[in-house]
Amino acid sequence: MKNVSRIIAAVLAVCLITLCFAGCGKKLEVPQTAAPAPTAAAGEAAPVETTAAADLSFAKGTILRMATGYNSGKTGLFFDAETAGEGITLADGVTYQAGDLKPTWVEVQNRLGMVFENKYQGNSAAKEFEYWKDRLNEVDLVSGTAVLLSEYGENGSIVNLADYLDMMPNFKAYLEANPIVRLSITGNTTTGAIYFSPYFDGVNDIERMPLMRTDWVQKLLDGEGEFTAEKSGTLAAAVYEPYMPTSGKITVDVVTLDGTSTETVTKDYDTAGNIVAKMNEAGKIDGVTAVNMLRTYIDEAYNGYYGTERSNLFVGQNAAWDADELVALLRCMVSNAQTLNGTDSVQGLFSREDDNNQRRVDMFRFAGVLFGVRGLESRQDYLYVGNDGKLHDSRMEQTTYEALERMNAMAKEGLISKAFIDCSAESTATYLENDLGFMHYDYNQTQTVYNETKLQQDEGEKYMAAMVPVARWYDGSSSDGVYMRFTESWRSVKTDGWGISVAGVGNDQDKLNACLKLIDYAFSPEGQILMSYGPDAFIKTNADGSYVTFNFNGTEMPVIADATYAELWEKASGNYTNYARMYLGSTLSFAKSQAFEYQCTSGAGKEGAGYISNAIALGTIKHVELALTDNAWYTSIPTVLPTTTVENDMINSFTDLKTKFSSSKGDANSFVSIIASGYTEEGMGSAAEAVKTVSDSMGGNQYLQLKQMAWERLTAYYDTLNG
Repeated sequence: MKNVSRIIAAVLAVCLITLCFAGCGKKLEVPQTAAPAPTAAAGEAAPVETTAAADLSFAKGTILRMATGYNSGKTGLFFDAETAGEGITLADGVTYQAGDLKPTWVEVQNRLGMVFENKYQGNSAAKEFEYWKDRLNEVDLVSGTAVLLSEYGENGSIVNLADYLDMMPNFKAYLEANPIVRLSITGNTTTGAIYFSPYFDGVNDIERMPLMRTDWVQKLLDGEGEFTAEKSGTLAAAVYEPYMPTSGKITVDVVTLDGTSTETVTKDYDTAGNIVAKMNEAGKIDGVTAVNMLRTYIDEAYNGYYGTERSNLFVGQNAAWDADELVALLRCMVSNAQTLNGTDSVQGLFSREDDNNQRRVDMFRFAGVLFGVRGLESRQDYLYVGNDGKLHDSRMEQTTYEALERMNAMAKEGLISKAFIDCSAESTATYLENDLGFMHYDYNQTQTVYNETKLQQDEGEKYMAAMVPVARWYDGSSSDGVYMRFTESWRSVKTDGWGISVAGVGNDQDKLNACLKLIDYAFSPEGQILMSYGPDAFIKTNADGSYVTFNFNGTEMPVIADATYAELWEKASGNYTNYARMYLGSTLSFAKSQAFEYQCTSGAGKEGAGYISNAIALGTIKHVELALTDNAWYTSIPTVLPTTTVENDMINSFTDLKTKFSSSKGDANSFVSIIASGYTEEGMGSAAEAVKTVSDSMGGNQYLQLKQMAWERLTAYYDTLNG
């Protein structure tokens, strides 16, 4: 193991575009991937000193029964038969068989001395816990959602980690340096109980973002003169109506094209009109006409600001696009397939897996960004903090359903993929590979990797992140709302974690200590590297055995070994997360650094994410914050709220709130259904009826009241932590 002197907190809103390799170094400082304490200045490090957890001794060889993993049998601690095959040799030179521990967990055994036994059923966190909840005596550590683990902790089934913090110096130091994290995992404000070890997939950075074929945008919009094409289709009958103004002017702050400063651009509707309204009034038009209408609109609405590079409205560092302009662009895309891919079909918006509810929900998350709706990317259910300081539930708000209606109008026009509307239709898996799909809303690294593996069959193809759209947001600063760019998709404590089973460890002090030791070690400097990168054999080292490092967010982080990088592409097509989880066994829980992931991000991925990070740093994209802000509207909802056992029983009785708004893979979601098919469910025939049904018939009002009481207890507890 490499010696590390301290943990420092990751700086906020660092621009990815400025990241560069910084050569080799003998000393390594590991970033703590959580927000600095609210009292620290933005970007200021929060040093943490740690010591050994000497009190957590246990007999060597103590067996821990692990019902832990990440969503499937392929991403557990042990190799499954499909991944291992007849034996798989990794970059460390070791051959692994089905049933063998993955390298990260072999190393944990070697370093700490416990032995792991596989109990994982290969489920999502929620379903894994559901499987074990009535037989917790058979497991020692179990995956679960933060809500479930806290609920069962309150009834005495999950160990309260707060009782052992003095024996867990690394975990304790992590929480002391970052009290907002402590706030997010507190399960009881009277006792300060913590019932799960938190998982961070990066923190204090944007999570999901719009992704689009930028080369297609350039092909349609850029250049002198009019757009021409040998063949184009006819736009479907207009259904979508304008969201943005049809007259007047609004101003928007953008980053300059060179990325060095900010400036203000004007959307002049008096001069240009609203592009959706103009297209709708034009009636039946073809794709060529639509493109030229959009070109003219951009020239007039922005007074020539974008010049002949009109695509920058959508894909540039100085982008200022909104929902109406996107709809106009989508109309141009789907009606000009021959120009774009030489076929008769281009799918506009799609989700990564249109037949997977876990991915389909990204469509309504995108609706929130497009139309200024809070709660659709909440860290907990559909809750958000209003500017009144109280909790709100987007399932019970008219504006939510109005946004979904707009998405349904887009679907009716053929602007959303046919596979999303009909799950039995063609798969989205080959949309990018076969030049069939234009845009979706997802994670940057895992999706832009297609630039290296599926695209570039023709020179110039590029799939990358585009700027967050302009929308009208009601943050309380103006009664008429504010036209700005804002995202609720902000990395914080994940909704999943690991808990220690009270019945499982029983009176066995060795088992309990081994579980606590594992969690504490994962938050140590060495543990954070191991849980992100895997063992040292997968990391590049200097002649003296020290890590080769590069500068990531102002901190020196390890460079992956050349063999690791090659294997990443060979076995996972460049997808860091899949490789780490399926082969190394890392990034399954605890604190994941994005430094490894960054090294595997495509050039296009770095470019687009760099634009967005720069805009965040310069203040033209606002976001929720991991703190109790002066304007409560900007406060990120904690991943857990400290509801009592009685309250949990009441919440669990509202079954429709859970089953009809699920984000799990095999389940269904009413929001998704409205986008795809409109109001087809009983009791949800209109926006007003849907709000009333959720509020009254599904128990939404009582649910929100219970959560509000927990929120008030939590904020009062927070005051005591910082008093």
